[in-house]
Amino acid sequence: MKFLVTTYHHDLLKDYERLSGFYEAIREHAHGIVYDIGAGSGILSYFAAPYSKTVFAIEKDEKIASYAASNLANLPNVKVVHADALSYNFPLQADTIICEMLDTALIDEEQAPIINKCLKHLKEGGQMIPYGVINGVEAIEMDSETIRYDENYEYKTKGRLIIYDNIRFKEKINEKFKKTFKIPANGKANGLKITTFTLLTENIIAGPTQMMNPPLLIPIEEIKEENYMIKVTLSYKMGGGLNTIKAKIKDIEDQNT
Repeated sequence: MKFLVTTYHHDLLKDYERLSGFYEAIREHAHGIVYDIGAGSGILSYFAAPYSKTVFAIEKDEKIASYAASNLANLPNVKVVHADALSYNFPLQADTIICEMLDTALIDEEQAPIINKCLKHLKEGGQMIPYGVINGVEAIEMDSETIRYDENYEYKTKGRLIIYDNIRFKEKINEKFKKTFKIPANGKANGLKITTFTLLTENIIAGPTQMMNPPLLIPIEEIKEENYMIKVTLSYKMGGGLNTIKAKIKDIEDQNT
């Protein structure tokens, strides 16, 4: 099937790793009344249609919603709705909610506020796709004083990855994140790299793909030591944008003590 899409959604459709993961999750869990939030071109609604009673494809961009309506016109159990999910009045309780508005650590997209709004419309025992995310961080050396994604950008890893946050979408998300933790490093480090792993289901996990969750690089004060621990406080607002990110070094410790 050939989809009518924007340039951006064309690139999304070319990310076969992302699509195959979502297809497996949808095939396994989509059933009954399904809401596809931020439906875009409609590809995930298209995947869900054979397994569902009714799919509501919600898209707030009028032009993109018209594309989705054209793409899904031959599926009688799919209804494309031009609406903002944050103000949308769900007509029926959901058996499955699909919401692929992901971004690294959920910072620069509306995934967290949308999920929090949708939870009250999910039936007991209902399914969320994806199931959640896991965020990891590691020390790096970078040649930039601004926050940026790692696409085509060179940096050096200076320590091992540690997991600092674990989010499940069937539970209310605290959109304001703030936590102090320790990160191992060795040699010159002046940045943090955040990597988000997506739990498509409880058993299917995906790392960053071509169009999903590129790692995020955050500058910090430069340190030059051997085998040390950086005690850092990291904060941001999920759905609030990159300008809400703050990273502050609290202490530096020798790893051997």
